[in-house]
Formats: sequence, C-alpha cells, structure tokens
Amino acid sequence: MRVLHTSDWHLGQRLVTLERTEEHQHFLDWLLQTIEQEQVEVLLMAGDVFDTGAPSNTAFKLYYDFLRKVCDTCCRHIVFIGGNHDSVSTLNAPKDLLACMNIRVVGGATPDPLDELIVLNDTKGKPELIVCAVPFLRDRDIRLSVPGESYEEREARLKQGIADHYAQFVPHVQPYKSAGVPVVAMGHLFAAGGTASESEKEIHVGNLGQIGADQFPKEFDYVALGHLHRPQQVNKTHHIRYSGSPIPLSFSEVTDNKVVFILDFEAGKLAELRELAIPVCRKLVRFKGDLEKVKQQIAVYDNSNYSLPAWAEIQLELDAPLPDLNQQLEEILQLKKDELHLLIHRPPIIKRERQTLEQQVQEEADLHTLKENEVFIKRCQSAFPESDHTELVASFSELLELMRQEAFES
Repeated sequence: MRVLHTSDWHLGQRLVTLERTEEHQHFLDWLLQTIEQEQVEVLLMAGDVFDTGAPSNTAFKLYYDFLRKVCDTCCRHIVFIGGNHDSVSTLNAPKDLLACMNIRVVGGATPDPLDELIVLNDTKGKPELIVCAVPFLRDRDIRLSVPGESYEEREARLKQGIADHYAQFVPHVQPYKSAGVPVVAMGHLFAAGGTASESEKEIHVGNLGQIGADQFPKEFDYVALGHLHRPQQVNKTHHIRYSGSPIPLSFSEVTDNKVVFILDFEAGKLAELRELAIPVCRKLVRFKGDLEKVKQQIAVYDNSNYSLPAWAEIQLELDAPLPDLNQQLEEILQLKKDELHLLIHRPPIIKRERQTLEQQVQEEADLHTLKENEVFIKRCQSAFPESDHTELVASFSELLELMRQEAFES
C-alpha cells in the first residue's frame, strides 16, 4: 500500500493582488504525474484545499479538474479534510457525488465520530487501510464556553478536547490493528513545537490548541497533518508530520523546501517514508540591505531555472531619505523586466539615530503589513502599558475566530 500525503493547497490564493493560478496548475499537473510514476494508491490531503471560504470560479475549476483527472490514474482512494481556511458547507456540498468515485471528503467535525472513520478496501473488498479523517476542529466542536474561566483553563480545556477527539477512535481501530491493517490519522491543527511562517492564520483562539506528539494515540501508524506551511516532524517524531504547502504562500517561505511525503505500508506497519521535492516554477525572492547592495543583487539575479518571472520583495536600509529612490529602483528593475517583477516595496528603514520625529511616527502608523491580532496588541500596549494583555488578546482572538466561522457559513 503506497500513500501520498499533501496539504495546504490554498487554491485561489493571491499574493498581494496577484493570483497564483499558474503555480497551482503547475503543482497539480506534477502531482498527477507523480501519482502515476510512483504508483500511489491513496492520496491524503490534510486541509486548506482553498484559501477562502468563498473560492473563485478559477479555484473551483482547478479543484474539480484535478479530481476528474486523478480518477483516471492508478490512485484508488482519495481523502480530503477541511482546514481552517475552508468552508465546511462548500467542501461537503458534493461529497455524496464524489464518494461514488472513491473520493471521500470530511469538511468539518460531525456529531458521530464514526463519520470520520474511513475504511479503504482493496480490490477484493477487504480492508487495507483505516483513515481517521479528522478535519479542522473549531472551538465549538470540542468545548463549550465556560463563563469566567481563566486563560489557563481555556487552554487546558481546548487541548484536552482535541486529544479526546482522537482518543475516541481507539476502540474502533483496535480490531483492524489486530488483523494487521494499518491505521492513519489526519488532522489540521497547530501541534506543539511546530514552526510557522507568516502565511498561516492563527487558529484555536490564538493557537492555544497545541497538542504534543505524545497525545496522539499509539495505534496510529502515521499522522498526516496540515496547517503549518513548512514540512516538518512533530517533536522529532518520525511518523507524525506536516507536509507543508506545495508553493510558497508568503515571502517568509522563500528558503523552504516544498515536498510531499510518500509512505509505504507493509505487514500492517509503516515500512518506509520518503519525501519528494516539488519543482518550483516561480521563485519568490527577497532583496534587503542598502541601496547599492540591493541594486547589485537585482543585477546579478538569474531566473533561468524557472519558467515564470520571479516576484520580489525589497526592504531598503538607508542613512537618510533619497528623493530619487523609486527612479533608481525602476532603472535597475527595467533591466530585469522579463525575469523579475517587484511585488512588495516595503517602506525604507531609516537608521534610528538620523530619523526625524515625523518619520518615526509615519513608520508606526504604517499598518498595511500588520495582522489583526498585531494591531490589537499594539493598541493594548498603548492603552495599558503596565498590564498583562494575555486575557484581552485571548478574548479578541476568540471573537475574531467566531466572526470568521460565521463568514464561512453565510
């Protein structure tokens, strides 16, 4: 039994104002070829299929075109779970139709956990793999609000709720384990010790729900996780992994390797785990430093290994403001117009000792790069400089999550 683990496609994502359709299409085409070349029998997609709860028509087309084509490959079973970016109703809408093609979709948590327990049978109708397809667990799925509870109590209740959700599968999978059938769990969450990038939204009230590797039942032969965009193990545990996103979703991921995991199961156990590098068709590149350094970096940049023009972020460090700064940058970028497009030009950093009061105020007022929580924290620090803001930030995060859930369901 050969399984491929992927996650966090974020179809329909935009970087600043530009769509990523070509990059996503390049990945999905590669994935179809890889499934055939590697003779993959089971595809596991661990959440965040789409970037928003209301995907564009282009994103839907990428998704359904892929599903149509993957059914013509050697892959016999496909399992998708919903992530925190996905709308439960959007993912679940065609689930009964897709089930006829051996595509199982679990968009959100269900009242009966057995709805998330998927038995994959071989060509003779015998179980060959058990999948505990746990989607993103929203706060309301795993705990009820308790008036007056402290931050620590809220955190403990949330962690315990996630751990209990996985533990309830144990009595149902033990007979399969005894019969030598491997068991795989899926999840979309922030595991303790994970390394995040700038592009993940906070989940579970500010990422409180961080469970450790030891809280996943030992009956699971592999745990396929999504949410974190960098491929990684959880607490250095070999069989509990994030596959990461297939394309860099922000400039904080420019140095990350993008991969999928190939799993081989033999005699009811995980026998081999390999990672396959995903080819990159568009490079995200950061240029940082003084003006001459940045100009030199741009001048020598080579994009010959990539089929699409690179997207660049520039952060300059200056001794003093330059009136012709934009003109100088445009001149050097013009020489690379077919290879490099400037996507983000952050406000220059002026050395603190030479900044005027007006420039310092302008820097603080520049909010376009801040997330909602960061703006709220700055406001708390300004209004209550001597106070502990933990409870306020937790409450704000909970309200923000509820607003997002309501937006997805509307």
